[in-house]
Amino acid sequence: MDDSERGTPWVVGVSGASGTPYAAAVLRALLQAGEAVDLVVSRAARLTVLDETGGPFRDAHWREDLARWLARGADGTPDRFETDLSRVRYWPAGDLAAGPSSGSYPVKGMLIVPASTACVAGVALGLSKDLLQRVASVTLKERRPLVVAVRETPLGGQTLRHLVALDEAGAVVLPASPAFYAGARDIQDLVDFVAGRVLDAVHVPHTLYRRWEGELGAAGAGADGAAATDAQGTSA
Repeated sequence: MDDSERGTPWVVGVSGASGTPYAAAVLRALLQAGEAVDLVVSRAARLTVLDETGGPFRDAHWREDLARWLARGADGTPDRFETDLSRVRYWPAGDLAAGPSSGSYPVKGMLIVPASTACVAGVALGLSKDLLQRVASVTLKERRPLVVAVRETPLGGQTLRHLVALDEAGAVVLPASPAFYAGARDIQDLVDFVAGRVLDAVHVPHTLYRRWEGELGAAGAGADGAAATDAQGTSA
């Protein structure tokens, strides 16, 4: 699929913080919504992908590695999801001449999921030490949407100052903090909640979680009903 068929992409940057299931959920949801994606995976993130998924992420084999990664559930179940990768374009993190490194390259915005504290510092200080940080800097200077899904705890004073700087520069600082009112039943539901909030921040439609509708106890009632259904199915 050429660029004219793909449409204007979102850049998804994956840094070295723990949280590769968050990145996978965001990527799947963007593609399911018909969005194009330009993907940048930092060098540190490759180690995290290997550690958290058991498989590598290689420049020369990025498509097959990405397919395996996105097929994996947050609980480690392989081949849980199917995803069409025809709208994905991959840029190596060391390629500072890549398309998204320039403000003249058309993108809708950037989502950094997950964002490590080192990544946060680099973007806040404008270091541009790799393509991920460079694209984030370009996104800010071009006044395009930038979502930074920081994944760290506790947060030290220096990181908090960097996050305030990003907020003041126009970025959305979105901690990877799952909520429980949506009636999560497993780890994938918690991951999908965070991914859904990332997409909410840039107004991409999705059905990743049950939205709050002002009804107290709805999540518990839904979970109890599902549990009862499961129990009936098991006993049958």
